[in-house]
Amino acid sequence: MTDSPNVPAIETVGLGRRYRRGWALRDTSFRLPAGRVCALVGPNGAGKTTLLSMAADLITPTTGTITLSGHRPGSVQARQSTAFLSQQKALYPRFRVSEILRMGRELNPTWHQETAESVIDAGQVPMNARVGTLSGGQATRVAFALALGKRPRLMLLDEPMADLDPLVRHQMNDILQAEARRHGSTVVMSSHLVSELESACDYLVLVNNGTVRLAGEVDLLLAEHRQLTGHHRQEPVPDGYQVIATSGDEGGHSSLVRTSHASPPDAGHRAPTLEELVLGYLRAPDAPALLTPSARVDGGMEVVAA
Repeated sequence: MTDSPNVPAIETVGLGRRYRRGWALRDTSFRLPAGRVCALVGPNGAGKTTLLSMAADLITPTTGTITLSGHRPGSVQARQSTAFLSQQKALYPRFRVSEILRMGRELNPTWHQETAESVIDAGQVPMNARVGTLSGGQATRVAFALALGKRPRLMLLDEPMADLDPLVRHQMNDILQAEARRHGSTVVMSSHLVSELESACDYLVLVNNGTVRLAGEVDLLLAEHRQLTGHHRQEPVPDGYQVIATSGDEGGHSSLVRTSHASPPDAGHRAPTLEELVLGYLRAPDAPALLTPSARVDGGMEVVAA
């Protein structure tokens, strides 16, 4: 099957994974269009790592299917076009940095040495240093160099930047966005740092209790919600609003609401930030799921108006 811009970078249909302790992910159906930088968010144990691990062919689904640009994980096409990075970097500690890059060059037909070296050079990581002697941040740079040098069409990142300081995380986010724009690749970033993802990502997938609760273009999802400030729990909300979650104390409350119409922001109701949107749905795990048209698989959940 030939890759096409119209084929989703990731598509899941009824996807689930069950362990002895129960379901880590269940009945998950969504699409991620190609060329997006996607924030994958949710609390610990929500199913984020399980989803990424199935996409990377590290574990197999119990139910349903997952495809990457139309190919099953583990296929030759998927392996050649996908890079996966987690907090536990898969690097050989006795290898020198130059030997790690040579390994990448020998194993990947799409390898681009200049891209890999630029990531190493930007962090001033010595090429002759052994990986086991590097700091956590330096080792993360080497892992990113190995992944980006592959020129993948899909990058799966399971919080690999947790050991980086804020400045270096910002620099690596800039590199990822530039590579995605330059080559039309897709990036999926799992992170708890939602405030940092807001400037880096244009797509959102929120997982909670083992299912997808929100999925779609960030701007469309934000446009379908309002943050009512100064709103008390006992106050009725305006017509056309559905309360998702309310937070605050006796001094005042703030409510995230879903709208059925585009209302202009004013002093008491405004568009939420991405962090407010995410926190609202994490506080309300039973809120109805919401997917934009591009994220929806036929027969899926409620759809945001185009």
